[in-house]
Amino acid sequence: MMCSVRPSGTTLTVSDVSRLRPKSSVPQSRISLFPSMLSAKKPDSGLWTRKPLYISSLQGFGSFEGAKPRKPIIECKAYEADRSQPIDANIELPDQKARSAAAQKLKIGIYFAIWWALNVVFNIYNKKVLNAFPYPWLTSTLSLATGSLMMLISWATRIAEAPKTDLDFWKTLFPVAVAHTIGHVAATVSMSKVAVSFTHIIKSGEPAFSVLVSRFLLGETFPAAVYLSLLPIIGGCALAAVTELNFNMTGFMGAMISNLAFVFRNIFSKRGMKGKSVGGMNYYACLSMLSLLILTPFAIAVEGPQMWAAGWEKAISQIGPHFIWWVAAQSVFYHLYNQVSYMSLDEISPLTFSIGNTMKRISVIVSSIIIFHTPVQPINAMGAAIAILGTFLYSQAKQ
Repeated sequence: MMCSVRPSGTTLTVSDVSRLRPKSSVPQSRISLFPSMLSAKKPDSGLWTRKPLYISSLQGFGSFEGAKPRKPIIECKAYEADRSQPIDANIELPDQKARSAAAQKLKIGIYFAIWWALNVVFNIYNKKVLNAFPYPWLTSTLSLATGSLMMLISWATRIAEAPKTDLDFWKTLFPVAVAHTIGHVAATVSMSKVAVSFTHIIKSGEPAFSVLVSRFLLGETFPAAVYLSLLPIIGGCALAAVTELNFNMTGFMGAMISNLAFVFRNIFSKRGMKGKSVGGMNYYACLSMLSLLILTPFAIAVEGPQMWAAGWEKAISQIGPHFIWWVAAQSVFYHLYNQVSYMSLDEISPLTFSIGNTMKRISVIVSSIIIFHTPVQPINAMGAAIAILGTFLYSQAKQ
């Protein structure tokens, strides 16, 4: 390969270069280039040819008088044309982006479907247990204890990899555990007092709590369409509550407190999961264990072992051995549906999580009405439909 450089400067011949005597030694790598560049023998003749060498500066040859050595500004490299290398760049093509986005949506969709199905099963067994054993504090404690035991066994048998945590992780997790404990107990208390459908109609107002908390406590702002979409959510929940045949203030307040607590839980969880090596499944496992430690002393203080023993004997005498299966099923499915929901939360925002949590309630409301033969007035059904419609409008406005 021949390279010709012709900037303006000094013209030297081969003999001129040979007379140059730098005071310091020139690197061998530079000297070795001179013969091939300055002299060339034609293959077909015995003649040697001399050609002028155009150099823009003498500083490139060594340390001459009055010249300071300097590093080359531009480094040139060459290679043969038949050995050219492609550009090494991580460029994602449009079709690859589309496939990646579609795969992500499918993954979240599968999470949501499993989450909703497990939640329906949990609510059915949870309501059966509470009808026969009206002790929501113990029921909540058993759910957390079962999930904690399941994860400890999974870690011990290496079915799941145990998380690597430190003190800072548990400090960050503590406010999440407090909010989770309050929301879990409040929802269970509500379920013990009113119908499953009524509890979930009230809990469908969670996006409204999410927006209000984000606006006034976190300083986030939203478009006007988002605020307007809250009107049918709040109005539909209010209409359903007013027309509820078996209205109970304790059940209503339990659902409202649960809404507020779970909004804080979702926000704190998303913050705590950022930058952490603990994934959604293990994150909820740690959350269950810490919530169990928080809840146990309060459950003993509010209800106590004596009440639990009397209620347990009564439930066994009325239901039979099936009652034990109900308790085990509601505890296992509670952990599973929450675990999948946290795997979803690991992929989406808290507000999107609240939307999915609300849309889940449609299947819960319908299935509970069918299984428990809950009487529903037309005006009550209209309120629930308006609330669900508001949730859909809210999701569209957020997008």
